[in-house]
Amino acid sequence: MTNAPHIADAGALLARARVRVRGLVQGVGFRPFVYQLAHRYDLTGWVRNDDAGVLIEIQGLTTAPFLRALEAELPPLARIDAVEVAPITARAGARDFRILHSERTARVSTGIGPDAAPCRACLAELFDPADRRYRYPFLNCTHCGPRFTITRQLPYDRAQTSMASFVMCDACRREYEDPLDRRFHAQPTACAACGPHLTMPIEEIAARLRAGEVVAIKGLGGFHIACDATNAETVSRLRQAKQRDGKPFAVMMAGTASLRAVVSLDDREVALLESIRRPIVIARRDRASNMYPRLAAGVAPDLAWVGVMLPSSPLHYLLFHELCGRPDGLEWLDEPNDVALVMTSANPGGEPLVVDDADAARRLGGICDAVAGHDRAVVVRCDDPVVRVVAGGPMFVRRGRGCVTEGITLAREVPCVLAVGAYLKNAVCLTRGDRAYLSQHVGDMDDGETYRFFEQTIAHLRSILDAEPLAVAHDLHPDLLSTSYAQALGIPCVAVQHHHAHVAAVLAEHRREGVHVGLALDGVGLGTDGAPWGGELLRVDGASFERVGHLAALPLPGGDAAAREPWRMALSALWRMGRRDEIGRRWGDKGRALAVALDCGVNAPLATGCGRWFDAACGILGVRDRSGYEGEAPMVLESLVQRPRVLQGTWTIDRGELDLLPLLEELVTMSPEDGADAFHGTLAAALVELALPAVRESGTLTIAVGGGCVINAALTRELVRGFEANDIEVLLPRAAPPGDGGLALGQAWICAQALGARALGAGAGG
Repeated sequence: MTNAPHIADAGALLARARVRVRGLVQGVGFRPFVYQLAHRYDLTGWVRNDDAGVLIEIQGLTTAPFLRALEAELPPLARIDAVEVAPITARAGARDFRILHSERTARVSTGIGPDAAPCRACLAELFDPADRRYRYPFLNCTHCGPRFTITRQLPYDRAQTSMASFVMCDACRREYEDPLDRRFHAQPTACAACGPHLTMPIEEIAARLRAGEVVAIKGLGGFHIACDATNAETVSRLRQAKQRDGKPFAVMMAGTASLRAVVSLDDREVALLESIRRPIVIARRDRASNMYPRLAAGVAPDLAWVGVMLPSSPLHYLLFHELCGRPDGLEWLDEPNDVALVMTSANPGGEPLVVDDADAARRLGGICDAVAGHDRAVVVRCDDPVVRVVAGGPMFVRRGRGCVTEGITLAREVPCVLAVGAYLKNAVCLTRGDRAYLSQHVGDMDDGETYRFFEQTIAHLRSILDAEPLAVAHDLHPDLLSTSYAQALGIPCVAVQHHHAHVAAVLAEHRREGVHVGLALDGVGLGTDGAPWGGELLRVDGASFERVGHLAALPLPGGDAAAREPWRMALSALWRMGRRDEIGRRWGDKGRALAVALDCGVNAPLATGCGRWFDAACGILGVRDRSGYEGEAPMVLESLVQRPRVLQGTWTIDRGELDLLPLLEELVTMSPEDGADAFHGTLAAALVELALPAVRESGTLTIAVGGGCVINAALTRELVRGFEANDIEVLLPRAAPPGDGGLALGQAWICAQALGARALGAGAGG
């Protein structure tokens, strides 16, 4: 309990109110903020954290100014969802305002703040030789620092975090207990005398990076693998050791002024980069820059973009400070410098992110020359979020650190349901009240480590939300590990068609109900007819849908291999065109053998996937014969786009089936650059023509567009232009990834609607 300085008793004409504040109000400096407001307006009473958020009792001549300021002057990390005020009887003799200890009595319904990058005040201390936290890599305050990744359960108190074992020194304790101090009840607060420590000095980490070594560095949500991004030999060695193929690496630099020498940034991208969540932002390379050649070519081979990021922890800032020669003050952060570090997730072989020091030494030994850990445990592993500006707004490629705690507000309160995603880019979702909580990126469900992480993620999400699902949603495909998990829970299961979930995810975040038309532009997902779907026009009505259109099917020569080898899809298209001689010229005997297999229908399932049409275009244009990682060929194709154009008359629509074969025939004689412009522009125009009748018939003049292909900025920009030219509103995924990383949100929304309003309140968490 903390007492304020004496506040004069206002006498007999006192008003007292109980104020319930719901939202993101724990661990963000909200109680000291309330304390200071109460003191400002000469109020008595108390404030405390509890299961539902923050509870306040205030008393004085008037409470109105306090209540106005409460919502108008929030701490940087706080978010208010609701303020409920009830008059209560005034108490005689009250003479102070107090901060009470947290209270937990029932089921938690509040949230926890995100991991936040160092605030400017902490950075000033970090680089001030006179400050007692000078160059201490774990400093933080109520406005910044780790939260979600160190928290085991709520309420958010130090005893519930991985800081519990670090006993505060007297100096830190005084700050922690002073309501007027920036570190009042900052649960991770510490200093060099009492807090965590690195296993390797900053000076040594920097020296190793300068010398061309690869170093594993423990961050907020797990380990990064770092190296000099300008050292081509080191980048190549890392790529080989990590078996990364051509997948791009992210690059970290000290400030946006430095990044501008490498990439072109608009105001929206700068705002994302400098936000407290510090995401990786996919930005266009500035090839005219003098610095551009300094980035090793192996950082992002053949792509027009590179993922860039700013430091997300004091440790990262100290590393750049050391590499820049320990400049004075903070001004150096706002000036350009040429220090660029590859900063990639430490997940060997596609396994989950490494978070434990001992595990890092074992699993990263063949990749890294050294491991720099520390003794503050990561409770919840979280990759960096990855964001791209698409059609004028941010779009997640991957949700991660700093994002999970932000519940996605739904159209209404729904029963508590769990959704377990699918196979690729797995993430899970849990609903509570009128919010859906989409987890961090889990990964591809193809090994035991990822499956264990999947189980841990569900357990932790249920724990911090204190929610017990009434039902579980899973993908329609019966053979997925996530499906098996759902069916073993012993609660009602709802199987959700893959592309229905993609469209529903967009409708859920935009709080739309009733009948809507949606485009799902994806790679592959099991259809209700047992065939692989992927380019679908759906009429969605809550928990039900109707397939009203789709892309024409292409055979997949060799089955799943066709998704990894675009030349196979090119062969498939040429086979449909009847160009057998060209198949022989391009691919010789192996091509002729595959053509015969197509003739016989052997190992060549028909699929309507939009991604496979992209692969066919890439193969025909010679952009990529093989993809070293998912989506590589279409990404390289998009990199070639300059001015998308429409080749009229190069598609047909027959009874809801859109066939782009005439377009691919045109590509056969085009250069890759011309073909990229033609393919993107024409595909968008054809999809708009396919969808318009269904949208107009629905009466909403709105279309939801989802699926992994939507992250292609050139395609999505043209789709938006085409629909808006016809007065159609386009709903795009902004709160969740458009691909399978956001699938669980749609599954959860469909499942909740399937349960119906009668289940509301029947179980915990609803």
